Amino acid sequence: MEAYCFKCKAKREIKDPKQVTMKNGKPATQGVCPVCSTKVFRIGKN
Repeated sequence: MEAYCFKCKAKREIKDPKQVTMKNGKPATQGVCPVCSTKVFRIGKN
């Protein structure tokens, strides 16, 4: 799964992805950018 890294300004594959639920109950995926180690976040399933 890919997410946009704001530091690299590119889509990157998520390293160590974790399924999380936001406060409003919607699913999301949280992980780390493999290039710069910045947190990345993607809303929605998959």
